[in-house]
Amino acid sequence: MINKKKINVDSGIESKKAGWTFGKNTYKNFDSHVKKSVPGYEEGHDIISSLSDFFIKDNSHIYDLGCSTGSLILKLSSAQTKKNTHFFGYDTEISMINYARKINSKKKNVKFIKADINNISFKKADLIIAYYTLQFISPRTRQNLISRIYKSLNWGGAFIFFEKVRGPDARFQDIFLHLYNDFKLKNGFSAEQIFNKSLSLKGILEPFSEKGNLDLMKRAGFVDIVTIQKSICFQGWLAIK
Repeated sequence: MINKKKINVDSGIESKKAGWTFGKNTYKNFDSHVKKSVPGYEEGHDIISSLSDFFIKDNSHIYDLGCSTGSLILKLSSAQTKKNTHFFGYDTEISMINYARKINSKKKNVKFIKADINNISFKKADLIIAYYTLQFISPRTRQNLISRIYKSLNWGGAFIFFEKVRGPDARFQDIFLHLYNDFKLKNGFSAEQIFNKSLSLKGILEPFSEKGNLDLMKRAGFVDIVTIQKSICFQGWLAIK
């Protein structure tokens, strides 16, 4: 019988039915949890870091939307040799922001802000990243956000985004689901934890298909878009203005 108050989704992480949150103490185990949950999660960080060299210039503004623990910004800012770069990390959860500030405390050109990314004012940017973030944005406001991202980029700037994707039809979606469950079982999740996580994400995680994501980009104005990573039902794209 399902506990209606708290359900276990991983070691050290509990949630509620349709009540997944990145707040409270989730930050303590978030990085280890997501590495087990998302195929190629760390490799995605490596890809973004390598790609950033093509777009970050002297005096660049770089945004990480939904920065969580700040580990990606730490990697990007540590690898940069350009002058006067400015990194901005945004997240809605203060516990994540506080942790991100802590691990980036020696970085003078990094700033973390608690805010809804639907409401922030962008400076002109050379690189904007949404690493498994858009899927948590309400579908009715997602297009507006991506259109604002496009307008905020300098010409030649990049939007790098990674998303969980739905299959293009019911058969492929069913295949994706089984493959993904196999992946999580191999990574040590119990069947109960897998089921509990899906319960906790009901109405909160709203992934689109690959076509749905591409349509969002094209309506915003992006023309040059390419896949940079793909594993089961997880995909990353590079879109250049």
